[in-house]
Amino acid sequence: MLSRQKHVADDLVQATCVRALERAGQFVAGTRLDRWLLTIMHSIWLNELRSQRVRQGQGFVDAEQELSFDGETLAQDQVLAAQVIKRVNALPEAQRETVFLAYVEGLSYKEIAEVLHIPVGTVMSRLAAARLKLAETAQSSGLLDKSSGERR
Repeated sequence: MLSRQKHVADDLVQATCVRALERAGQFVAGTRLDRWLLTIMHSIWLNELRSQRVRQGQGFVDAEQELSFDGETLAQDQVLAAQVIKRVNALPEAQRETVFLAYVEGLSYKEIAEVLHIPVGTVMSRLAAARLKLAETAQSSGLLDKSSGERR
């Protein structure tokens, strides 16, 4: 279902089985094997999609544009990224792990609920609370323009 192509799906299932066998010691007895395997499969699938994007690139790239270096913009982006990571790390653990699964791992609310063994409504509540807290800290630090909510 993820790949919509039988040969790709077969490869995905095979890779999932190999990884599950390699990490069999991580499986917790008494938990659902199907959810554990689906989590592994989803992780492999996301990694494969990311790899394909890197291998395929985005078509023709202007060499002059790619070879130019804007140190100021890069430094500003790195500072901003560090500030965001610091604020996310300051969230309560339940919110932090939910934010990580949603925005870093790209899982759906339903998938997050299954991984964390919580209701979907709790996932939505945690993400809403985390977004509110992050917005408040961003505004109070001057990271966002208070009137428009846009990055300065």
